[in-house]
Amino acid sequence: MSITQQISSSFPSAYACRYCAPSLGLYFNLRLRRPRPRRRLPTALPPTTSSPPKTTTTTIISFLPRFLGPHFVTGNCHLSRMEFQGVLFRVVWLVYSILVCLPWDMQSFDYDIRRHTCPSVLDGSGQVSSLNGPASEAVELHKRFWTGSGIGTNKEMVEKLHNYGVVRSKKVAEVMESIDRAFFVPDDIPPYVDTPVPIGYNATISAPHMHATCLQLLEKHLKPGMRALDVGSGTGYLTACFALMVGPEGRAVGVEHIPELVASSMENIKKSAAAPLLKEGSLSVHVGDGRQGWPECAPYDAIHVGAAAAEIPPALIDQLKPGGRMVIPVGNIFQDLKVVDKDSDGSVNIHDETSVRYVPLTSREAQLRDN
Repeated sequence: MSITQQISSSFPSAYACRYCAPSLGLYFNLRLRRPRPRRRLPTALPPTTSSPPKTTTTTIISFLPRFLGPHFVTGNCHLSRMEFQGVLFRVVWLVYSILVCLPWDMQSFDYDIRRHTCPSVLDGSGQVSSLNGPASEAVELHKRFWTGSGIGTNKEMVEKLHNYGVVRSKKVAEVMESIDRAFFVPDDIPPYVDTPVPIGYNATISAPHMHATCLQLLEKHLKPGMRALDVGSGTGYLTACFALMVGPEGRAVGVEHIPELVASSMENIKKSAAAPLLKEGSLSVHVGDGRQGWPECAPYDAIHVGAAAAEIPPALIDQLKPGGRMVIPVGNIFQDLKVVDKDSDGSVNIHDETSVRYVPLTSREAQLRDN
């Protein structure tokens, strides 16, 4: 399958996408001038007051939804914000490029979004010369960011994430190097490519850059002796990382409502550096509805949610320890990775970190409906 076919495929399939897609930031500066007063016929007496002076104001208008940039189509992340001038020119250019320049093949378009790979690894060779219009512009931007193509070891993957600024701390780098991603990815899929991977049951394991991003956001709340909850633990990768960070004196809990995934995740963890912690009991994975958290081990210093909720579940906020932090994607079509901080007095502060695309946080029955 060619790259132009592969870049066209899974727009309607939101169920296999877990990648970070920051806002492209299409903002337009419009100069709004007051209209000139209409000319009047001469009268006997001139007006006693002069016409109001012309004024110029600047209004910044958010023009397009954040997910409609080229990076949404291609599934990459961490693009710099770009600001454009001239509303009419940009709108005409964008519409023309989409309708004329971009090769439309809806079957392959659906496939690409479902597989959510970066454009430079869609065909396995990094050849992207056949793309045109906004797609080619997106590819040029993506060349500044690592896609993981050609990476053969877990250590190389972490080094690349560090070189591109996703991994910023020594602790996160050490943990990601210790927990080999290959143990948590299906055998027939390259484990170190920067893309989410389907794991069955309409679920995925997040891309390496998303794991690194969440670990960085939660690092100060994953110190030795602290407690961490991983909702939607999937294959167990991030739960194992949490366990190494909080250590044997802490507690790391994974919650997943698919029993088969819980069983396989425990087998995956047994192969990893977190195996002793699973045996000792400071690391555990449970079958349950993650929207209700896991109150048995609450409160938690850190909570990570690996699927997008329509709204933040109140049970998770209740189980967050004062001084703790939760990272959770929220939204349906438009999703944002939200950082929820609970102050020492119990008050909650929420801010958006970036735009993302995750599978939905839902019931077991709804998740398996189309499986």
